[in-house]
Amino acid sequence: MAASGAGDPLDAKHGEAPFAQLIDPTREKQTPEQLYTMPRTQLAEWQKVLPRRQTRNIVTCLGIGALVLAIYGYTFYSISQERFLDELEDEAKAARA
Repeated sequence: MAASGAGDPLDAKHGEAPFAQLIDPTREKQTPEQLYTMPRTQLAEWQKVLPRRQTRNIVTCLGIGALVLAIYGYTFYSISQERFLDELEDEAKAARA
């Protein structure tokens, strides 16, 4: 294992690369270059994960839609199977006669 020296890209104190450190824009003063680059970097990151997120959203939507349609179909099927009202009507007719 190599000892970390001055040329090591990782910060020995935090174990992170210096460019990956979070900054608080309200506390630290940014250069105009940083102010120009930060929104564009965030937009690039958003665009990178957008297709995967859209795919997940579509799969989730289709799953929920299939579940709703299955419940709706089962409800109609089970209601069409019920004959207890018919039996009550038959008994009422027999009682009237």
